[in-house]
Amino acid sequence: MSRNILTAVAWPYANGPRHVGHVAGFGVPSDIFSRYQRMAGNTVLMVSGTDEHGTPIQVQADREGVTARELADRYNRVIAEDLQGLGLSYDLFTRTTTRNHYAVVQELFTALHRNGYVTEHSQLSAIDAATGRGLPDRYVEGTCPICGYDGARGDQCDNCGNQLDPQDLIDPRSKIDGQPPKFVESAQFFLDLPAFAEALAGWLQTREGWRPNVLKFSQNLIDDLKPRAISRDLDWGVPIPLPGWEDRDDKRLYVWFDAVIGYLSASIEWARRTGDPEAWRAFWQNPEATSFYFMGKDNVVFHSVIWPAILLGASGKPHGDAGAHGELDLPSEVVSSEYLTMEGRKFSSSRSVVIYVRDVLERYGPDALRYYLAAAGPESSDTDFTWEQFVTRNNTELVAGWGNLVNRTLSLVAKNIGAIPPAGDLTTAEDKVVLEASKAAFDTVGGLLGRNQQKAALHETMRVVGDANKYLSDQAPWKLKDDPDRRATVLHVALQLIDDAKTLLTPFLPHSSQAVYAMLGGQGVWSGLPELVEVEDLDGGPAYPVLMGDYAGAEAVWQSRPITPGVEIGPPTPLFAKLDPSVVEEELARLEQG
Repeated sequence: MSRNILTAVAWPYANGPRHVGHVAGFGVPSDIFSRYQRMAGNTVLMVSGTDEHGTPIQVQADREGVTARELADRYNRVIAEDLQGLGLSYDLFTRTTTRNHYAVVQELFTALHRNGYVTEHSQLSAIDAATGRGLPDRYVEGTCPICGYDGARGDQCDNCGNQLDPQDLIDPRSKIDGQPPKFVESAQFFLDLPAFAEALAGWLQTREGWRPNVLKFSQNLIDDLKPRAISRDLDWGVPIPLPGWEDRDDKRLYVWFDAVIGYLSASIEWARRTGDPEAWRAFWQNPEATSFYFMGKDNVVFHSVIWPAILLGASGKPHGDAGAHGELDLPSEVVSSEYLTMEGRKFSSSRSVVIYVRDVLERYGPDALRYYLAAAGPESSDTDFTWEQFVTRNNTELVAGWGNLVNRTLSLVAKNIGAIPPAGDLTTAEDKVVLEASKAAFDTVGGLLGRNQQKAALHETMRVVGDANKYLSDQAPWKLKDDPDRRATVLHVALQLIDDAKTLLTPFLPHSSQAVYAMLGGQGVWSGLPELVEVEDLDGGPAYPVLMGDYAGAEAVWQSRPITPGVEIGPPTPLFAKLDPSVVEEELARLEQG
């Protein structure tokens, strides 16, 4: 039975192009999951967009001599183009500066305020000494007062996991210029997180299948919840929708508050754009629907504690009335990846320790990057991206493994038969065993993908490829010129194995899987790719680009389907390019040059 599945993907910040570390956490894993679920017959809504508010945007805009909106416009397009090139199958990739988003954020704030979960208090706010602007919590660093870690941020310590406020830090400093910030008394609005502690604890106890580190970390936060400011002294963000506040140019809702609401606002925008304004409700107000949130581990607290609290409060729970959007479902699972480092160093655009997605796409193509991140990414532990590993996996697993299987099999068929041959008699045990194992892999790999164990799923898939290569080598159809019937059977089996492997690899490698589908005589779109579409703001704001796609009309399904004898097979084209070992030194030199 088909299920409705919301894939909620972390919102990349629009102050620059995204690097490989970013898409390793939120991008590729969410797309692999969504593509599999669509192939399995489920209805998927995959949404996200660029996160465009807050001080970091203003700081970068000042450096470049443009307005905050101009900067957001530029990088919204750059990021959308890169994610399109990577093949991420968003149903809608939008942005947080739409009027639709503003309206949804303000409505949830109003519901929380009306139910008593948002209250006004005075607090010490961090101000940049040079510019006089408010500093977001994450732009203040110092020593954690709890564990003594010297790299703690103003919202939490990544070492001990405790929530913090900027003024709690020992020797705080601004990330902008390294100078101590000023702390001034300022009226702000606070989300009463302790009011949700009991409800959140009970909900977390019901979570099954979560990665243990994510669940344990989230549960450990509950006992120490404190009210958290959701407004800041800024002029770039969503206005506060209360009398006396909505027209002020020095107060805005804090960027983390409006960004998480983007999952809902993007779903509503998608519904409006696709002609059924109420369609979003099937993913947000349906006890049979499930929702999966993909991100890096530094965003767990926002998705496993703060966002559920917002959803509860706006739904009138534990007390109060539901807002204009009604009662809203909590996340089914928070799927968090660990950190990806770069040649032993932390990714850092400011320090030029970075590999931008666009550069990798231009030099090596999307599937080579997708494969590496799926096979060696930070799924459950911190991992290190190295160019040596990238080249090795490309050459040995993609080129010599999968690509070689396709190339030599289709070359033999094109040269000797010209079409998919009939199966004939499966006369050896090897014929039946390898076909049965290939068919059985769909349950094994599908089960792993459904549980977001993507590394294990890819390993099982490549085992099928390895078995197919061994079968072809053992049966040696090139030696069967005097037995054309047996040769035809062997090649038929090999082609069936290739067709199965192509399907199993589709969530990981949509571009090359489309190529294999076409080489095997398939017509039309096997696995849909996103399109970059220029749209008008639905409520009268400026136009902007979005990513959307027709994925429901694709041919890909999650099952082994018999190939059709008689379909013409021409000479194959290479799926992947073998990389010269010199690539490693070239890329390391680029890294050192910055």
